[in-house]
Amino acid sequence: MNAQPIRMGIAGITGRMGRLLANSVPAAGALLAGGIGHTGGLTDLAANADVIIDFTTQATVRGHAGILAERGIPWVLGTTGLTAEDDAAVRAASAHIPVFQAANFAPGVNLVFALAERLGAALAASTHDAEILEMHHRQKIDAPSGTAISLGQAIARGRGVELASVMQSGRDGHTGPRAAGAIGFAALRGGQIVGSHSAMFTSATEQITLTHHALDRRIFADGAVQAALFLVSRPAGLYGMRDLLGL
Repeated sequence: MNAQPIRMGIAGITGRMGRLLANSVPAAGALLAGGIGHTGGLTDLAANADVIIDFTTQATVRGHAGILAERGIPWVLGTTGLTAEDDAAVRAASAHIPVFQAANFAPGVNLVFALAERLGAALAASTHDAEILEMHHRQKIDAPSGTAISLGQAIARGRGVELASVMQSGRDGHTGPRAAGAIGFAALRGGQIVGSHSAMFTSATEQITLTHHALDRRIFADGAVQAALFLVSRPAGLYGMRDLLGL
């Protein structure tokens, strides 16, 4: 007897990513269990789903964490721009359910994260200034992007520091010289750019640049569905693209 297909519910199905997910779910052999917009209705959706893929807004994250943890439903979370309180709610939920959290579900950009961490470790902050440049479509509401922040966190891990202690974002006016050891961020917005991220390590004598360009949003939807397939058989805990890719 064939196993029943995994039922996937989409939170944020009316958004750009949600519409792509609605196509990616059946293409992966899973069953689309339904969807909701960006607010309300998660309790009913969770009652009919084996896993929830969530691309809503920052304001919904804490509420969704409580609902899904209470009902024991695995949660794939792609929402970015979270606060410290939101992150704490995600971690608390992961004590009860498997949670897969990623700022970017493209396999290639997660390989860039791994390389950035290695370069951060190999290239001293005293000799190589780290700068991150990202560009997205004009509709994006948070900056720097979640992917850019993840890239900065990878570099910071390699250097053995917390990103918050060295992050420098949105320079303007008379800023003075660059702070020693800073990881700088610049965010550009325009047109319909899907997503472009670069990490630059610059010394007095060389520059090394890691760059990833997303050419089609389907890469994110397909990655999120693969994350959902990965997650449903896992115990409670917090997972990410490193786990899915075996990095």
